[in-house]
Amino acid sequence: MSKIDISDAGSAIGVFDSGVGGLTVVKEIFKVLPNEKVIYFGDTGRYPYGTRSPERVRSLALENSKMLLDFDVKLIIVACNTASSVALDYLVDALPIPVVGVVKPGAYAAARTTRNGKIGIIGTTATIESKSYERELTSLNPQIECVERACPLFVAIAEEGWTVGPIARMISETYLADLRLSGIDTLILGCTHYPLLRSVISETVGQNVRLVDSAEATVKEVQRLLENSDALRPVDKAPVHRFIVSDAEERFRVVGERFLERPIDMVQRMIIGESL
Repeated sequence: MSKIDISDAGSAIGVFDSGVGGLTVVKEIFKVLPNEKVIYFGDTGRYPYGTRSPERVRSLALENSKMLLDFDVKLIIVACNTASSVALDYLVDALPIPVVGVVKPGAYAAARTTRNGKIGIIGTTATIESKSYERELTSLNPQIECVERACPLFVAIAEEGWTVGPIARMISETYLADLRLSGIDTLILGCTHYPLLRSVISETVGQNVRLVDSAEATVKEVQRLLENSDALRPVDKAPVHRFIVSDAEERFRVVGERFLERPIDMVQRMIIGESL
């Protein structure tokens, strides 16, 4: 990643995802980097990415990134596990500013957290099938053993707000009950929706299993990068954030407020290719 020029410090952080899940990354930015401005793009009109070919995901990711560049962002976070898995290296080569995905920071945090070298990974079907977390983990330590589970319904119940109660517990037990006997001591929440289900996931796998939130790990990496580049936004006035989607802006606002636990004043609808 290239060093950010200090003259760009006042610019915003760009974040994109295929939908609303990347707002867990934004929530973490608000907590860890409260002075930073955020431009968020949720590609709700072309959601989901997980069913698309790697070539198409790379094309969509590049289009999203170029749109964010029009807002003069200083750094882009790919807050989508699918896009991070198949398009991150492509974006790093194609864009003039640093790009951070959610997979590498999450894997690195898990590798540092594990005590016995056995790590669980949960994510959408596309993320699990990509083996992206497993590749990152074994590149850090070939002795790490991975146990992976696809948990696609977690996305739907997170967006519906069913994060506690019998439905959440039943689905969590169905997906994860066997992980209690697998010997893992660390579990990567490999989808940006999953932090909303943290309590029920922890209850299912057992309190001795440490959960690694890829959103938290990603924002720590962004903080480190900005600090090392002297590119933290100066403390002058409260940042004004911007939320943009490619469709269904009212649903995004309603669900997004649940994810962020704060109001969203306005959501702008913009099709890629339209003027700003």
